[in-house]
Amino acid sequence: MFVIFGALIGALSGGYIAKKRGGKRLDILQYVVIYAMIFAMLGLFVTLIIHRMSL
Repeated sequence: MFVIFGALIGALSGGYIAKKRGGKRLDILQYVVIYAMIFAMLGLFVTLIIHRMSL
């Protein structure tokens, strides 16, 4: 669940940042993908930490 939300939030924020900096379509796409991957990884670590704490 955290992974999906992280990917969505990352994609939205990456697109916003690239658009704000005046990027073209491929620049915006690159920011969307990279930020989504980064935030999804953070969500994965949050999920793992919560899972380990519950055991």
